[in-house]
Amino acid sequence: MADKDTNELKNLEKENKNVKRKVSKVNEKEEHKEVVEKCECKCKGCNKNVSTLCIFNIVLLCLVLFGAGYIFYLNANSSDDGSSSNTNTYVNRSAENKKITITETGLADAVEKVYDAVVIIENYSSRDTLVSSGSGFVFKVDDKYGYILTNHHVISNSQDTRVTFTNNKTVSATIVGSDEYSDIAVLSVPKESIVLIAEIGNSENMRVGDTAFAVGAPLDSTVYSWSVTRGILSGKNRTVETDSSIMEVLQTDAAINSGNSGGPLCNINGEVIGITNMKIASYSIEGIGFAIPIENAMEVANALISGEKINRPYLGVSLFDATERFTRNVYVYINYVEKGSLAEQSGLKAGDRIISINDVKITSSTNFRYNLYKYKAGDKITIKIERDNKEMDISITLK
Repeated sequence: MADKDTNELKNLEKENKNVKRKVSKVNEKEEHKEVVEKCECKCKGCNKNVSTLCIFNIVLLCLVLFGAGYIFYLNANSSDDGSSSNTNTYVNRSAENKKITITETGLADAVEKVYDAVVIIENYSSRDTLVSSGSGFVFKVDDKYGYILTNHHVISNSQDTRVTFTNNKTVSATIVGSDEYSDIAVLSVPKESIVLIAEIGNSENMRVGDTAFAVGAPLDSTVYSWSVTRGILSGKNRTVETDSSIMEVLQTDAAINSGNSGGPLCNINGEVIGITNMKIASYSIEGIGFAIPIENAMEVANALISGEKINRPYLGVSLFDATERFTRNVYVYINYVEKGSLAEQSGLKAGDRIISINDVKITSSTNFRYNLYKYKAGDKITIKIERDNKEMDISITLK
């Protein structure tokens, strides 16, 4: 029995030792695994640290290279005193603004081309009293005389016309000719008094929006003589009605005042493209001035210098306008027919209401004259009239 117990005890001790060995092996495996995991973690951490360090080094290297490049750029673009050109520009625009000089010689050069050709025109009464003044400009010379272009209304009431040049010399002028309907007049002065001759341009080549400037004596000849005003060409082929006529004119927003009448309107090259002659004056309107196209003015001026008559169609009628009370429509009636005139020969009578000329509606007696003067002697026109509540056509060959 004892031997049996002893054997069992020995067997238990063997099993215990085997268990301890297994436990020991298990522990060793667990420790080894833990060590391996720790090593892997450390290695992974090491890799993370290496990646961060690499990125940091790359960024640092980029900054160093950028800084070196920027310093090289500054050195390459620096001024003689070692300062950067960019820095110098900044200083000029801020702290040293007084040193900046802005020049615009384009328009000034253009003004010089015409300035000394502009004259001041003064009209005196028989008692040597100044009646009115305006502007004009020298546009032509021959062997004896210099010729000045201006407006008819500038010299219409003059008994003694005098012209003053930019050198302050004043001479007496002779009225060569004048045409009320076109508002054109030509004066002559001795050739030796001429300072400069204006260069004639072309208004037809101008575009709306092009620069335009005027030279003249706004208001009067005592203070503001040879003033220059600048604007643009605001419109072409404008139709403007005055008390005696309708004119096709150029429109500009360059300041035009009463004394500017007769002075030149010029393009950016200093060439005359028109003759300033009127403006719309109103408290509610600003910057609407007008000029006669130079082509129209030159045609009349050359005819006046050559002694030719300015011929326009003549019918031999007087007209009046009647405004309807309620509709405010304006109707044009023949008031009087001259005996033996073309109108009488064609069958027109006093009391006839004029409806149209060649299908163009007539809106006033001034409008009738404007449309009639578009034609020349020898042209055939048809005037539609109303007589005794009946419409009829009258055919006329103009004379």
